[in-house]
Amino acid sequence: MIRLQIKLKLKSNENDIRNAIAKEIKVNAAAFSFQIVKRSLDARDKANIFWLYTVDAELNNKAAEEKCIRFSKGKITLSTRNIYSFKPTGTKKTKHRPIVVGCGPAGLFAAYMLAKNGYRPIVLERGEDVDSRQKTVESFWNGGELNQNSNVQFGEGGAGTFSDGKLNTGVKDPSGRIGFVLDTFIKHGADPEIGYSNKPHIGTDVLKNVVKSMRNEAIAYGAEFRFNSCVTDVEQKDSELVSLTVNNTEKLDCEVCILAVGHSSRDTFRMLYSKGVDMVAKSFAIGLRMEHLQELIGKAQYGNEFKNLPAADYKMTHRAKDNRGVYSFCMCPGGFVVNASSEAGRTCVNGMSNAARNERNANSAIVVQVDPEDFEREGFTGALAGMEFQQKWEEAAYRTGCGTIPVQRFEDFKNNVATSEFGSVLPNCKGKFLKSDLTPCLPKYVKGDIIEAVLGFDARLKGFADGDAILSGVETRTSSPIRIPRDENGESVIRGVYPCGEGAGYAGGITSAAVDGIKVFEMITSKYERPKND
Repeated sequence: MIRLQIKLKLKSNENDIRNAIAKEIKVNAAAFSFQIVKRSLDARDKANIFWLYTVDAELNNKAAEEKCIRFSKGKITLSTRNIYSFKPTGTKKTKHRPIVVGCGPAGLFAAYMLAKNGYRPIVLERGEDVDSRQKTVESFWNGGELNQNSNVQFGEGGAGTFSDGKLNTGVKDPSGRIGFVLDTFIKHGADPEIGYSNKPHIGTDVLKNVVKSMRNEAIAYGAEFRFNSCVTDVEQKDSELVSLTVNNTEKLDCEVCILAVGHSSRDTFRMLYSKGVDMVAKSFAIGLRMEHLQELIGKAQYGNEFKNLPAADYKMTHRAKDNRGVYSFCMCPGGFVVNASSEAGRTCVNGMSNAARNERNANSAIVVQVDPEDFEREGFTGALAGMEFQQKWEEAAYRTGCGTIPVQRFEDFKNNVATSEFGSVLPNCKGKFLKSDLTPCLPKYVKGDIIEAVLGFDARLKGFADGDAILSGVETRTSSPIRIPRDENGESVIRGVYPCGEGAGYAGGITSAAVDGIKVFEMITSKYERPKND
């Protein structure tokens, strides 16, 4: 199989791809099969925007493949696609089934792999199943009471379920795990395009069904899912895991536990810390969501072709004068800003898009890097300092918005005045909002860096610093504020406890969290054999 790149016009179909390959390798269009490996849009010249495809082609004649490579001057190579494969080899016996705590992408993939390999895991998720969770979240957005165990952060599918379902990642994984994750999502209902898109996304509306389908397959292989089941205690003996307590009442004996609790399980972090689990504060980023008209982003990125192309996105970074990194995060084309709160008296926001990405506004977080020195300046020290730092600014946002999402025009934000009227951009929020002054919701240096960065971004994306753009606060859950160290076998200081995914500090998004779930599955099944039937 050979790999090559081709360029195609915007309105191209599968026959155009096949003909372009045939022209490039100089063979008949019927003499090969092909598979798209990657597709990206080249919009550097807005007068000549085109699709750039990387494809793998398999010729009927292997000698012809060798000839193509030999005479291509490096333009055609052998395919380097890696197919994921892993076989459990563990021999240590266990008395009990492994337990997975958390049903976000890390926990779900760990459980899915354990189930498919005969380990019959029990999954404990503090929130609800995805269908019930959807109703609970929508009730909250419509003015109902916050459920602190089932919300945008907690429940089947994890925090990513109510975002954009973004799957792009900077993780390099030659083992083929990333391809396996994408293929699994496709198998369970995601658009096959995610397998080759440069910036793959599933969409919130589709991801919910994908998650449910994966759960059902895992159950068919022997997994058990328990929702509304929060782990409230961990028992150890001689630094080895003995049992978990659920909802302060039920004790489950176990020797192996995957800890995939997500980045917002603050009560769980406190409990684990009190039990002697080693953890350290880590850097993350905080800031605000910023909304523009999607049409403005489309015209700036694609010129007059924007109506004929998928909803435009962007990704930008800035080094502020105080040397802090500022960047756009979790960009949601054609999406919503959502109230993503998970604790009473504290407000945080996130972004969300459906698969169609057809809402009137684009949004992304504009966030500033903060580190343990910043936490200490606010009076927070120790392993949980970053978490307490987050809570301080979420409480400020709650006060500012009187329990709703506080919003402000960018021009008013610059001028330190509360917004009284909106301009050309209206907030597109899931959850009630209030015209406000966001100044009290952030450290002064974060506000200054956001303003500096937005003005700088305007030079690269014309109109980005539009005074009518809407800011919403506060974005604090960019990544986990802690890391739970694990040894070379994947275990914490309590043997048998395997920290996993974004909450433990080992991932940053759906795909990397899923990959880490698979890695932890490999670690466990390299040590333990399948448990016997009860």
